Amino acid sequence: MSYMTQKGYDKLVAELHQLEAVERPKASAAIAEARDKGDLSENSEYDAAKEHQAMLEIKITQLKATIGDAKIIDTSKLNADTVQILSRVELRNPKNNAKMAYTIVSETEANLREGKISVKTPIAQGLMGHKVGETVDVKVPQGTIQLEILNISFEE
Repeated sequence: MSYMTQKGYDKLVAELHQLEAVERPKASAAIAEARDKGDLSENSEYDAAKEHQAMLEIKITQLKATIGDAKIIDTSKLNADTVQILSRVELRNPKNNAKMAYTIVSETEANLREGKISVKTPIAQGLMGHKVGETVDVKVPQGTIQLEILNISFEE
């Protein structure tokens, strides 16, 4: 099961529609065009078009599975007492006083540039279930870091 926001779900549905309605016909046309160029046994353009189509079909299958397993969470019904999926967590590293904020999302919605980290990352796993004011020891690949939870909220 993949927990996500309505916005994240809609983004996946739009991507699936784009792949099925636009990219799939393009791939079929590229195969037909390459096939028309003659001998298929020595036609690298045909092989490349077939490989592209296969990769596209894999992506479509994966998206369908993710969408089928999606559980949309209504953030207005969540409690901001503890860190959980879809929480926006403001943190401070007591060692260097650096502040940061992350929103904990499903793997499919993770995007570090937008400050969205996967629920499966070490930081998210270490923060889950903790409250504002707590300092948490989080095991990361470089060792263990301490993070103080300053605020927990939910984005709409």
